[in-house]
Amino acid sequence: MSHTDRIYLLVVALLIASIACAAPAISTPDTGSISTTIAQTVVAGLTQNAPLLLFSPTVEIITSTPSLTFTPEPPTFTPTETITPTLTLIPTLPFTATLEIPLISVSVPTNCRNGPGKVYNMVGALLIGQVAEVYGRNESNNYWYIRNPGAGDPFCWVWGEYATLIGPVMLLPVFTPPPTPTATSTPLPTKTPTPSPAFKAEYVSLDTCNNVWWAEITLKNTGSIPFKSINISVTDKVTDMVVVNLADGFTNIDGCLKTTTKDIIGIGDTYLISAPAFTYNPTGHNIHVEIT
Repeated sequence: MSHTDRIYLLVVALLIASIACAAPAISTPDTGSISTTIAQTVVAGLTQNAPLLLFSPTVEIITSTPSLTFTPEPPTFTPTETITPTLTLIPTLPFTATLEIPLISVSVPTNCRNGPGKVYNMVGALLIGQVAEVYGRNESNNYWYIRNPGAGDPFCWVWGEYATLIGPVMLLPVFTPPPTPTATSTPLPTKTPTPSPAFKAEYVSLDTCNNVWWAEITLKNTGSIPFKSINISVTDKVTDMVVVNLADGFTNIDGCLKTTTKDIIGIGDTYLISAPAFTYNPTGHNIHVEIT
């Protein structure tokens, strides 16, 4: 028999003894009191006979740490200062500084005047072989404002009929011409024109004799001085052959028939001259003639 069974039998025996020893009651017994007595007796029996059982109850304390949820607010940005760009305008030059000033030269000596036209006074001349700087133009682009290559006025206007220009000439400013001499109440002082040579040359035909060929050219003296000598250089652009003739007086060779010579070509006169001859037929070739 186990220890627990012995305790149980002892409790039953004590209960029976208590009932047997109790005096009979006159009134109806209180079931609540009996229950209490039995309960007290059972507790007393358990206290006296049951071994002492010691328990150290384990109490588990659960602590919970509340979790805090933070909703971050969006960052606040302070607007930065608005910078307004400054636009700097650079003035436009008539032509860029990286380009050279336009230059002009002429194939015929050309008068240079104080205005763009023949009504203006002549203050100089641009001769063959001279090169001048160009600083302006008129609205028609047929007169050019240049640095005067001669003495007198520092600048003048030259006609572009016989001119060759190099550089950005169309970027040059358009100058307003001065009043014409007839438009002013006070006449401009007249200047004695400086004598200057000028002429007009025109190709006529190709002549030949004894297996040599030459060009026939008409030469008209349009200047203010007579001509006494001539230098003709003829270049065949196909064969690169060059023939030159420098002579006093002017010669015309009429095929194999006759040769005539003129010592002077006067102002306004026209004369037919013969260019230096080639030893082959240059028909159909590109021929370049320079006359001084």
